[in-house]
Amino acid sequence: MTPSTATLDWILDADQLPDADLVAQAKRCLLDLAGVAAGATRTDLAGHARRFAMSQHGGDRPLLFADGRASPSGVALHGAWLIDALDAHDGQVLTKGHAGVALLPGLLALPEVEGLSGRDVLGLLTLGYEIATRAGIALHAVSPDYHTSGAWNALGVAAMAGRLMGLDAERLHHALGIAEFYGPRSQMMRCIDHPTMLKDGSGWGAMTGVSAALLARDGFTGAPALTVTDPVVDEIWADLGHRWYLHEQYFKAYPVCRWAQPAVEAVLSLREGIGAPCDVTRIEIITFHEARRLHVIHPSSTEQAQYSLPWSVASALGRGTLDAEAVTLLEAPDLRDLASRVEIHEREAFNARFPAERWASARLHLADGRVLESEPCEARGNPHNPLSDAELTAKYRALAEPILGPRAERLRETIMTLEDRPAGDLLALLRSPRCS
Repeated sequence: MTPSTATLDWILDADQLPDADLVAQAKRCLLDLAGVAAGATRTDLAGHARRFAMSQHGGDRPLLFADGRASPSGVALHGAWLIDALDAHDGQVLTKGHAGVALLPGLLALPEVEGLSGRDVLGLLTLGYEIATRAGIALHAVSPDYHTSGAWNALGVAAMAGRLMGLDAERLHHALGIAEFYGPRSQMMRCIDHPTMLKDGSGWGAMTGVSAALLARDGFTGAPALTVTDPVVDEIWADLGHRWYLHEQYFKAYPVCRWAQPAVEAVLSLREGIGAPCDVTRIEIITFHEARRLHVIHPSSTEQAQYSLPWSVASALGRGTLDAEAVTLLEAPDLRDLASRVEIHEREAFNARFPAERWASARLHLADGRVLESEPCEARGNPHNPLSDAELTAKYRALAEPILGPRAERLRETIMTLEDRPAGDLLALLRSPRCS
């Protein structure tokens, strides 16, 4: 049996939740995604996503946390655009990107999800993480450009959809090939240098993955999927079903680019020693090259704020935390002043550890002449320095409760007991906040 055949068989037939730890981690991922989606409804991008999906992708599937309906491709596009609008969702270091942002909307898009059990939903999400993460690692290994997450999380969506639709192995292979070929291999660093609503390409990735499965079911051909079948990437797929990348996702403590978060941790570690933030005359951040590219000092949009290291550092130093308001309310004079004092430098030792590790340190120069210097810091939320269940729950509540009200707690309880419920219990709570 070739590795590609084994992969297709695993997608179609394997038990996606062989142990309780995977069930628990799948629920953590789902809870985090739901909170981010709810919080993201306050962004301008959310309105654009809803209007476009409804006007250009007409259908009868309900949108995620929004009034209106669209086709499966439109629901996937809208939902992934929505989650991507608030840069607080999970990711994985070797992909340099994000899987869950496309997987949940891709799954919600399909009418077949209505008849599933809650355990089935968790299993399909787990399947999606395993395929998308490996596809991302494989694509980075064989492609010279740094592409957005939509280029590869589309394959995870296609795999989930293919299993849910009951595709055979041949049509599944075509679905993966279509998703790979049509996935948005867009330039990630362009959106870093010029932040806009394009974000990480995951809206198009989710839409592409759903479309690929629908096309393959109809007989449209697209194989091979080279990120799955090329012998060069055999090693990446050989441990499928043994190494669980679901456990290797990180969760964000803050709603900004992951590359800015080590610097946030560095300045927060020094905050108690400064007296008042206005006493800081100069803020030096030493980090890796990609983080230095997060250069916008005074963001004028939430997209710029989420991709701004100076603004992230200023918000953390000035407020003692970095929450959704920090990337949506951008006119605070004291934070704009602090952001002007940020200088970003790169260190070769930190460059050498990227992407598997992301590091930064900070020096705060004070008006009284003191200089405070942090230890090198990583962002919290990695598998080796995880956010606790309590921290993840607090993050979820901070994002969801202002939008969903009492419904947020019902949704949390449903997710945390989903393996013993029908999928319909979850689906009803993921629709428009105005629904009861």
